[in-house]
Amino acid sequence: MDRLQAMALFLEVVDGGSMSAAGRLHGIPLATVSRKIADLEAHLKTRLFTRSTRRLTLTDAGLLYAAACKRILEEVNDAERKAAGEYVVPKGDLVMTAPVAFGRLHVLPIVTDFLAAYPDIDVRLILADRLNHLVDEHIDLALRIGELPDSAMVAARVGIVRHVLCAAPAYLARHGTPAAPEDVANHQCITFDSLGPARHWTFGETRSARRVAIRPRLTLDAAQAAVDAAVAGAGITRVLSYQCAAAVAAGELRLLLESFEPAPRPVHLVHTGQGILPLKVRAFMDFAAPRLRDRLAKVASVLGTDQQTG
Repeated sequence: MDRLQAMALFLEVVDGGSMSAAGRLHGIPLATVSRKIADLEAHLKTRLFTRSTRRLTLTDAGLLYAAACKRILEEVNDAERKAAGEYVVPKGDLVMTAPVAFGRLHVLPIVTDFLAAYPDIDVRLILADRLNHLVDEHIDLALRIGELPDSAMVAARVGIVRHVLCAAPAYLARHGTPAAPEDVANHQCITFDSLGPARHWTFGETRSARRVAIRPRLTLDAAQAAVDAAVAGAGITRVLSYQCAAAVAAGELRLLLESFEPAPRPVHLVHTGQGILPLKVRAFMDFAAPRLRDRLAKVASVLGTDQQTG
């Protein structure tokens, strides 16, 4: 039995919640996964899982063994990276994640330039509007928008984005321009939310926040679609500043009620900070951070924002 391979498969079963999930991930039959786990339990002379018709649950021994396996495999991977020169020259696979729209507009162009500058580094860019767990999902870097929770993560701030209200000049000419948050209740609103339409928008900061009921005439599942609909004159929408900056610069949208906006959200590049920082990560941080700052500064200038605000 290959001990390291067995450990890795065991962790895949734990992370996936089932043997069938681990089998699908590796393209091997369920019977093979089940046999390998049984062989591992026989070798250890203990049960790692409590089996039921619905799910697998780790035993106390299984919990201890899973923690040990993670530590051992991380140390093995670390040793292999050192032996391969990853800590001597920038090389290897770099995995990073970013929100979908921001990643497409601002991270992807930087990544393509980075690939040209560093031919020995390959990049996997995961665009997802959810917070990926860097350690559990083996991600080297993340682009995060918003306040960061207290954690052991190491962060480099690259700018800010605003939560803005906007509409097309043609729409405002037909329906008027809101002068106060409460005026929005009388306008056609465009919302985006995969879980369903928003019924309220909140303006201002927490202590003086004003919650206004809105009429969502059009609900979409993507911010860029909401921007497109606003440009077409369908109503007022609320998006992050980088999502509408091009339309504002082109005169297709106008910002509304700017004095009632919430505080800008910071933008950071973050990594786990665990162990020696591989040169591939340091190389990308050094390459990407100033370029992201320039891009966000240009967005801020289009919208008339002080980039240091917030």
